[in-house]
Amino acid sequence: MAYSAKTFIQHYGSILLLLLGISIGSLFGIFFPHFVDNLKPIGDIFLNLLFVSVIPLVFFAIASSVANIEGDSVLGKIIGMMSFVFVVGIVVAGVSTIFFLYLFPVYAPLAIEQANNIMDTAVHDSWGEKMVRFLTVSEFSSLLSRQNMLAFVIFSFLVGIATRRSGASADIFRKFINSGNAVMGNLLVMVMKLAPLGLGAYFAYQVGTLGPQLFGFYAKPIGLYYLFGVLYFFVVFSVFAFLASGLKGIKRYWKNNILPSLTALSSCSSLATMPANLLAAKQIGIPDTVASVVIPLGTTLHKHGSAIACIFKIYIALLLSGQEFFEPSNMIMAVGITLLVSIVAGGIPNGGYIGEMLIISVYQMPTEVIPSIMIIATLVDPLATMLNATGDTVAAMLTTRLIGQKLTDPVPVNQG
Repeated sequence: MAYSAKTFIQHYGSILLLLLGISIGSLFGIFFPHFVDNLKPIGDIFLNLLFVSVIPLVFFAIASSVANIEGDSVLGKIIGMMSFVFVVGIVVAGVSTIFFLYLFPVYAPLAIEQANNIMDTAVHDSWGEKMVRFLTVSEFSSLLSRQNMLAFVIFSFLVGIATRRSGASADIFRKFINSGNAVMGNLLVMVMKLAPLGLGAYFAYQVGTLGPQLFGFYAKPIGLYYLFGVLYFFVVFSVFAFLASGLKGIKRYWKNNILPSLTALSSCSSLATMPANLLAAKQIGIPDTVASVVIPLGTTLHKHGSAIACIFKIYIALLLSGQEFFEPSNMIMAVGITLLVSIVAGGIPNGGYIGEMLIISVYQMPTEVIPSIMIIATLVDPLATMLNATGDTVAAMLTTRLIGQKLTDPVPVNQG
């Protein structure tokens, strides 16, 4: 009995501490909403530690993984299967959301008077210029900003490929990036020990500030989003995990998905959740060569939550404009826009406002609907981020299956 209790604490002690911290934080948010501003700096400190750890973590993880892959065909197969999984996942999210809204329609129009100044700072440039800013930066120092995550991921890939092509002359550099990967992994474990305190403070802030807004004019579409999002989270991700590795895949995914889910829900940042996802991938048994490619890229390019939110926003915007959403052409365009928005939206809180402008442009809607759909986007952000971030891990599991590999024995996390 004593051994069983010790084993339970070993396996679940950190999760129990995390749940305790979040529970206490949530109670503070409910009963002391005016106090939560004093707790937010604690959460900010934890989140900032994650952000400053992510940049070197991503570089060493991607560069070392690519540099150590044997043969160009393996890397190409990973990229190809990953792209297939990303596209299919977003399409599944979009189509299933359309079906859900058909079953549970919203009839009452929403207010459009609020937040008219949100777009004042929007950048107006061509799509070519947007792609340049999205994929590249003009200065090396700009790569180190989390605002340019995709450009940094591409750079890390290129460094890994260059290391592979350099052969024996790059042995010292290869050892350096491999060592850096190990060091950053241990740093990540150290930072995550602060998760109960940091995420507890963030939950207190979220409950104390965001909670009351959910019961206003936007209650019905927000409620439908959260209902469908939770169902999608448990059902669809379980199906993907089963397709990846049967019942073993489901068990491993959900056993190790608690910390990433709570990190995403409280921080509203896919980027801040990436370290927890990489830890979960090791414990699930996803090969490093797959996890270190799929999860960092998925943080920017693979977003189930954003896809579901995009369909909701198009639906509400058409409703406000007096148009019919369930026309075949409108539904097809909605899925296409969802693919684009899911790729463009960044891995930072409330990012991707470019999607709203794309919706307005394609459907030729009045600009007055922009504030309403942006308010919806803000209010669904916690759950959308959880779906975005945790979908990357199950995508890595599927990619592992499609390239002909299997989940390995779980790697225990260093607790030292």
